[in-house]
Amino acid sequence: ADLCSQPTISRLENLPGRVALIRMMAAMVALFCDSFTAPGQGGVPRRIVLDIDDTEDKVHGDQQLALFNAYHDSRCFKPIHIYEATTGRPVAVILRPGKTPSGAEVALVLRHVVRAIRTHWPRVDIVVRGDSHSARPQAMDWLERNRVGYIFGLATNQVLRTRITDLAEDTALARLDGGDDKVRRFAAFDYAAKSWKVERHVVARVEASALGADSRFIVTNLVGTPQALYEKIYCARGQMENLIKAHKLHLASDRTSCSTATANQFRLLIHTAAYWLMHSRPGPENLVLARRPVRHDPSRPDQDRRSGHRDGHPDQALAAHRLPVSGRPDDVGHAARQTAALTNGAVCPGPSPAVQAVKTKDPRQWRHPDTRQNRSPRDDS
Repeated sequence: ADLCSQPTISRLENLPGRVALIRMMAAMVALFCDSFTAPGQGGVPRRIVLDIDDTEDKVHGDQQLALFNAYHDSRCFKPIHIYEATTGRPVAVILRPGKTPSGAEVALVLRHVVRAIRTHWPRVDIVVRGDSHSARPQAMDWLERNRVGYIFGLATNQVLRTRITDLAEDTALARLDGGDDKVRRFAAFDYAAKSWKVERHVVARVEASALGADSRFIVTNLVGTPQALYEKIYCARGQMENLIKAHKLHLASDRTSCSTATANQFRLLIHTAAYWLMHSRPGPENLVLARRPVRHDPSRPDQDRRSGHRDGHPDQALAAHRLPVSGRPDDVGHAARQTAALTNGAVCPGPSPAVQAVKTKDPRQWRHPDTRQNRSPRDDS
């Protein structure tokens, strides 16, 4: 009982320093890589998809790194979560200030994570997927130089809206002529923002409905049809919201109330360790995710740090599905559905534009017809 006392736990949380936390994060990436080589896991994959996103973590004190965020109208952290999309396994969780990440910050995080993964798997194809917060020129420049695929949301601006004016009009007229409730059209073009050094491939989605016209944009270096890139690959990142929700709600990982940033980062690592335990449980009971939208739900007054609200949270009584457990039959099916999204005409960037990825019987294993792409990469920065 003395080992579990509150003073002991507090001393444990404040014990690790910056260097120790960096080593723990490297160990987490190593755990992620080793999980694929465990018995029954199919071995080293040929391609992985990394979902990256930041999330609000409200604070109620004077914690280090806490900032006021106007979008969320609260003082908060904005930790970055990275998960592997086909399996739902966590790769990294990094505490950071409560503001939108800068390009240098996103590039730094991706550089460390990609290099750590390729230390274990030098030949793996990596695709990074995220929202517009990750679509920074510094990050995209580094990913392009290091043979990493990416597909990011792109914030709308007047230049982009001008490029799709004719498409928006045609979409609205098609809806009126056909009498459909909703009509979607897609387009692709090259575009370069003022802060970009080169032009990049941009996909536009235009939708006309009874609510009016709506447009969305993504930027990518993957090859594929505009509709497949948007609907099959980019939109699949919605599962990332459920994974973050499970991490925060069911494991209470937003209890970052320590005064120092290092202690709160250690708490995130402890909660992620609990996530791994729930994810790898061999029994039928495992982590439960509420089957409901996350991003667009209004905030609930009971989702704060008061422990009394954790038991019997209203979301836990709703219909739910289970996070696939490694080695279970539904884990393989989930991986197949997620990986299949990348076969809709999309391939990773390689030394030749004609290179096409070929799917094998194992949905998590890929072989590449050009063996030159499977050489050990040399990071140039």
